[in-house]
Amino acid sequence: MNALLSVSNKEGLADFGRSLLQLGVELYATGGTERALSQASLPVHSLQELTGFPELLDGRVKTLHPHVHAGILARRDEPRHLDQLAERGVRLIDLVVVNLYPFSDQVAAGHAGPQALEAIDIGGVALLRAAAKNYEHVLPVVRPADYPTVIEELRRPDGAGPAFRRHLAAAAFAHTAAYDTAIAEHLGACSPAQVLPAELAIGGRKLRDLRYGENPHQAAALYVTVQGRGLAGARQWQGLELSYNNLLDAQAAWALINDFQRPAAAIVKHANPCGVAQAPDLCEAYEKALGCDPRSAFGGIVALNRPVDGDTAERLTGTFLEVVVAPSFAPQALEILARRPKLRVLQPGTGPAVPEVDARPVTGGLLVQTADRSGDSLGERRVVSEREPDEAAWAELQFAWTVVKHVRSNAIVLARAGAAVGIGAGQMSRVEAVELAVHRAGSRADGCVLASDGFFPYPDGVEVAARAGIRAVVQPGGSVNDAAVIAAADAAGVAMVFTGERHFRH
Repeated sequence: MNALLSVSNKEGLADFGRSLLQLGVELYATGGTERALSQASLPVHSLQELTGFPELLDGRVKTLHPHVHAGILARRDEPRHLDQLAERGVRLIDLVVVNLYPFSDQVAAGHAGPQALEAIDIGGVALLRAAAKNYEHVLPVVRPADYPTVIEELRRPDGAGPAFRRHLAAAAFAHTAAYDTAIAEHLGACSPAQVLPAELAIGGRKLRDLRYGENPHQAAALYVTVQGRGLAGARQWQGLELSYNNLLDAQAAWALINDFQRPAAAIVKHANPCGVAQAPDLCEAYEKALGCDPRSAFGGIVALNRPVDGDTAERLTGTFLEVVVAPSFAPQALEILARRPKLRVLQPGTGPAVPEVDARPVTGGLLVQTADRSGDSLGERRVVSEREPDEAAWAELQFAWTVVKHVRSNAIVLARAGAAVGIGAGQMSRVEAVELAVHRAGSRADGCVLASDGFFPYPDGVEVAARAGIRAVVQPGGSVNDAAVIAAADAAGVAMVFTGERHFRH
């Protein structure tokens, strides 16, 4: 047997090579891999012994050679193939061990342009695809974690079985697909017109298995697309292992809190905010957010948009929380949070808080949309009522409109003084969403403003809000009953603003 090795990740290489030699396998390797095997005192042939040709273009061309690919792609059960190899003195290659240049790591480190392009592996991808195509005769090996199993399979009297060969081939094609996806994503980021391209590539590398999915009977794992970015690349300072639900809620909270410029805090449960506030300092913002619905905040996920200081950390330890997410943590804050050793403390990696596109599976395909990046203004900002919002109301309407964008539809947010005081989330009826928000706010509803993620189909929602003391409403407008809804607002002396855009969230 002959093996061709060309690996970027040298983990376990020497032991694997030693085991292959013990099985009588001849080793052929490219530059860096050959040096690593030689330094481990293992006999290894250079790639040039296979090709009779030196590397070209600073290593850009080394394995792209007929003597390499013919040796991989030849069918062992096809005499014509074997005769052609014999005529040209081409050796069979039975084992291809390749992992690719770490393109994603280069991009995550900030490299771009020529540096990023040089990290794109061409020959390695071609080797893996050739070996995987001919998996009945050639073993493609991508992951160092598979080395021990490969040796076990080769030690079998009849060699590696067909099921194992298919497993390795699938792993190789998945590896090259994820690799190409990372490249396409990087290059596509430079082409805004290609946000929704004609062909969509989605891929990732498994970072780790999770204990389970949304429920214990569901399997789950976390995959990364660009190493070290966003929530998937977060540093976990302390706490229990992150669950699937922890990560979903942390993403919802992180996306919400990054829509605010002032110091802000958000508390999320089941992907819905149950408290949001902004204030001159972070500790006050958290106090105000907690005041929205302290009962629902129990066991919640907190996101903060400023570095966490000692005072804020002290206040965070006063409530049972599952996760705290923030851009950074002062050493004193980490010492204080350590009093809650099970609390998961996350510091996300670089990059935007919201992915460029949102993809969801449907049977036989994917639904893909661009991210909802509006909400930082009131759109048309069109006053449709007799009463106009005062200066303070305008600021509160903007705050409420920003928050409601992150609440599951039908969604209603009541706010005052830079804080949500009542949130009605995920209701099938808009008037019931208003009733829920008013119920949660209680007496605090009097004098609040209200934001609705969609239009009011009937006047009843506005009437419920007016009876609770709401003084101003912001909504998209666009209902066939807009005139009746505006009349209800005028009858109650409520200011109403149309944005001309909605924020449905399903």
